[in-house]
Amino acid sequence: MSQTLPTSDRTPHRPGPSRRNFLAGIGALGAAATLAACAGGSPTSSTGGGGATYAGGKVDLAFWNGFTGGDGPVMQDLVDRFNAEHETITVKMTTMEWADYHAKLPAALTSGQGPHVAIQHLDSLPTSAARGLLLPLDDVADELGLTSDDFIRTVWDAGIYGDARYGIPLDVHPLGFFFNTAVLAGAGLDPAAPPMDRAAYEAALDTLLGTGVAGHWMSPHTFTGGQTLQSLIWQFGGDLFDSEGATAAWARDEGVEALSWMVDAVHKGWSARDVGQDADLIALQNGQAAFNWNGIWSINTLDQISGLEWDVRRLPRIGSVDAAWAGSHNFVLTKQRGTSDDQLEAARTFINWVSQQSAAWAVGGQVPARLSARDSADFAALAPQSAIAEQAEDLRFVPSIPGIGDAVGELYTALNEAVLLTKDPATALADAAARADKVLADNRDRYGA
Repeated sequence: MSQTLPTSDRTPHRPGPSRRNFLAGIGALGAAATLAACAGGSPTSSTGGGGATYAGGKVDLAFWNGFTGGDGPVMQDLVDRFNAEHETITVKMTTMEWADYHAKLPAALTSGQGPHVAIQHLDSLPTSAARGLLLPLDDVADELGLTSDDFIRTVWDAGIYGDARYGIPLDVHPLGFFFNTAVLAGAGLDPAAPPMDRAAYEAALDTLLGTGVAGHWMSPHTFTGGQTLQSLIWQFGGDLFDSEGATAAWARDEGVEALSWMVDAVHKGWSARDVGQDADLIALQNGQAAFNWNGIWSINTLDQISGLEWDVRRLPRIGSVDAAWAGSHNFVLTKQRGTSDDQLEAARTFINWVSQQSAAWAVGGQVPARLSARDSADFAALAPQSAIAEQAEDLRFVPSIPGIGDAVGELYTALNEAVLLTKDPATALADAAARADKVLADNRDRYGA
């Protein structure tokens, strides 16, 4: 599974910002509340044939997503294949940064200039549903025969808001443990046996430091520091919120221990100080670092770098519990002025078709949401994706609550303050929890949930 390429070129490749901006996009969606697409003429239900077949007239469909990285061409290939197989349906894919996507979506739907079918992150889906931007997809799930038995239960359940399903999961995209095999070998460590528990991990970091390498650069930014911190909180036995999603729980002992481990890495020299956005992954590419916890989408970034020797595993267990942050892309059907019944049925057909191609979608750097696709020979042949997918049953997701991204954003502020050494971890987390509790209370009033 080791990705070994020629050693002639180590030019760093800066990953695109598509994932980095998605939380900002969720905030933009909240700011556009008054433009929710509930204007006259919008469909109020997606009830139809479920998408198994399409017998309507010729239609054009607008399809929006934020796949600006290596996953974009893979989805475009699927769109092209769908169009070739469906003479009366033409899907036009529009790709933009997630922040732009969420900012533009409400007004575009109200004016009838938005997408008929779209992709949403799992944590933004309940917000969109609460704002009336989406149509139910229960009929699509029934037609496909999709049930929780073929999905990670948390992902499947998170697609429900109120009493209806609004999302059809396409994938999960977890953090993975990427490492530079050449750097490990240079320090006398075995690249075939990377450290997978706390004692071994810290011992490896000490060994690397002895050779002048700060082994794991701790990012103070949402990507990838925010996802690393969430993973560690869960690994240390904590949680982000209470069981009702009403108050932040990250300031408890487990959260303090998790953030302190990241800060200690800076104090001990295992990490560089003041790490810039994406500098952690670039350090791995340049041989300045050995380890990087990053999203599965980084597979395509690293594959493009000539001369880079790397590999990937599931996240090591630093705490007492196996856990890793993950997100999920979901298909949604939008509520838009001027959408015809034929367009709704064609959109269901498109969702149906792509869902059945989820193993092919994994080539873009994803783990299929469907267990049946993840167990297929096609997916098993994708060695890096399969390695990260070994932790599928240990993946964690933020609660399915409208506006939850605004509350999680306060945790990222605490991360930034602590890792940049401007505030101690306990204080940073407590202050962030107090702010998040207010956000959560405001959201309950705003969304009636």
